[in-house]
Amino acid sequence: MDRSHPSFPVFCSQGRRKMAPTHVLRCCQRGLAWIPVIFIALVVCWSYYAYVVELCLFTIPSILEKVVYLAVFHVSFIMFVWSYWKTIFTRPSTPSKEFCLPKSEKEQYEKEQRPETQQEILKRVATSLPLYTRTGAGAIRYCDRCQVIKPDRCHHCSACDMCVLKMDHHCPWVNNCVGFSNYKFFILFLTYSLVYCLFIAASVLQYFIKFWTSDLPESHAKFHVLFLFFVAAMFCISILSLFTYHLWLVGKNRSTIEAFRAPVFRNGPDKNGFSLGFSKNIAQVFGDQKLYWLLPVFTSQGDGFSFPTRLVTVDPEQPTECLQPGGLDKGAVEGSAEQTTPLSESQNRLLGKDYHIEEDHKETHILKSDESEAITISIESES
Repeated sequence: MDRSHPSFPVFCSQGRRKMAPTHVLRCCQRGLAWIPVIFIALVVCWSYYAYVVELCLFTIPSILEKVVYLAVFHVSFIMFVWSYWKTIFTRPSTPSKEFCLPKSEKEQYEKEQRPETQQEILKRVATSLPLYTRTGAGAIRYCDRCQVIKPDRCHHCSACDMCVLKMDHHCPWVNNCVGFSNYKFFILFLTYSLVYCLFIAASVLQYFIKFWTSDLPESHAKFHVLFLFFVAAMFCISILSLFTYHLWLVGKNRSTIEAFRAPVFRNGPDKNGFSLGFSKNIAQVFGDQKLYWLLPVFTSQGDGFSFPTRLVTVDPEQPTECLQPGGLDKGAVEGSAEQTTPLSESQNRLLGKDYHIEEDHKETHILKSDESEAITISIESES
């Protein structure tokens, strides 16, 4: 509309009035999202006071017992707070610029109304990207909100309003999206919170019983000791189930999203498509150096944009490799029709030379010609 038109100020004022409530609502939502984190922080601060002051200083008579309890408590407390902090304040990783549509293709995509033509545009761009997963209908996964082609295992988080690499879930207790950049920190947060609660419950139990049976005289510490045991036991039970579930996910190399909805490859859904075996699945999250596994520092393998996959059933889009009877060529195992860039260092390390193919998922076709002794083997690699 022409700015000189008499009705232009009216439209502008109406637009501002519409944007203002939306902006205020967004700010309120962001503020309210911190309530669970503040609640956890207050509970932790109180537990520190109740254990250190009320239990160790005022209740436990033995000096040696006080020293041992305080030493173990502070180690678990520091590791718990450290991993919790890293989980909260580590920003989720997002797709890089190479997954954005080039300017010309983006203009064509926005002008085009037919979905099949839009898919053709996306497929042309995706030929240079390491993409192996599709939508349930077999289409290229594209986020209209972020306007990017989604890398494998990437999903859009409505709470964070962004696409998150290897998204697992959005956790309200950390007010953050758990994904590639902080998944190790989240696992360690569950680990150390479980250790923290278990240690408190175990060390408080005897004094809980003494206060409950009135073997200890009435004091202001009684309430704190009794309530501390109940809170620690309650959180321990709730955390244990979540901790066990995520350990199972790590062993299977699945995210929470993939556990409920199997990733779809070109040849169909495969819930174990990213599984490389238990040890390599663990290494993908915690890294190669076991010395750093229990420390909340980033050691996960890969870049978050592409992930090595195990061999699945034969894909007709994959090229056929002709090999001599000496064995499989490494390029045949790692090659892909859509992957024009070589595997990253982390992918090669994960796959390794001792990569084993599961018998129930291996499918080879051997063709022998009368004129030649060469063997043609068609295999498909998602890595």
